[in-house]
Amino acid sequence: MHVSSDSSSVETIPQQQNFSVSLKQQALALGFDKVGIVRAESLSEEARHLDEWLDLGYHADLSWMLRDSEKRTDPRRLFPSARSVIVVALNYFTPAKHQDSSASGKVSRYAWGDDYHDVVGAKLRSLLAWIREQDPDADGKVCVDIQPVMDKAWAVRAGLGWLGKHTNVITPELGSWVFIGELLVNLELDYDTGPIEDHCGTCTLCIDACPTQAITEPYVVDSNKCISYATIELRSPELPVSMQENLSGWLYGCDVCQDVCPWNRFEQTSDEPRFAPRAGNVNASLSEILNLTQESYAERFRGSAMKRAKLSGLQRNAKALLSDEL
Repeated sequence: MHVSSDSSSVETIPQQQNFSVSLKQQALALGFDKVGIVRAESLSEEARHLDEWLDLGYHADLSWMLRDSEKRTDPRRLFPSARSVIVVALNYFTPAKHQDSSASGKVSRYAWGDDYHDVVGAKLRSLLAWIREQDPDADGKVCVDIQPVMDKAWAVRAGLGWLGKHTNVITPELGSWVFIGELLVNLELDYDTGPIEDHCGTCTLCIDACPTQAITEPYVVDSNKCISYATIELRSPELPVSMQENLSGWLYGCDVCQDVCPWNRFEQTSDEPRFAPRAGNVNASLSEILNLTQESYAERFRGSAMKRAKLSGLQRNAKALLSDEL
């Protein structure tokens, strides 16, 4: 079923609506928890905020953020035939808890199980395959974090949630423990009505709780001060002293701003078994990390998002945590 882009063709409207409803039902059947559909267009206001953030140098050493700016703010630059953006959210919360121990380092919840790029990507590819079964002329592009797409901006536009003061998307049903993905398609669909209200109100718990004051003001994070950035993305052989002194036990990532968020009282255990914590991924043994070889590291973290930090980064972080205990 190919849906006409001619807005004057009123007979296509019920067809668009019916197909969009079926598409959303299929997305939910594949395991996604939320889905919204919006028009593929330029993110002009969001692009302005991104430029301001980059001008302040808050991207730190993430030089790739400076590339592909046109693609990042307009999905049609990435996928020229894009007409619609299907935005999905997948709950990854599991109820395990971190332990405070000088012998181990805490790992961010998103990396406890299998790599979300693989899980979300596979589900989106299945959704695209279903769309192509309905319409042989349909085409699309799957986007999960690594493509130059403003994931959080699209989730907000699609009404999946609002951008919290910690800059994570908060859904009213599940809190902020969700992964976001997009499917760009060459079909005109029935679009959702738009963003939902920001419900952060006067709350500043995330700002107040940040161990390194990385949330410089509501809705703005300075990566230079962020524990998640330092322990995952920073490639320097040593962590900055100011960061090392404020790691608060984190080996990989940091969940403090989400842990204190009142909206996460609505957290629910994920139905996705691949997000169940792997052994040693809630708290990782520092001695084990330091004794890993390149071969044992590759085996230990195969299919895990923790590969992002590389062996050198994990061992650097482990040494920093141990030195902090001395």
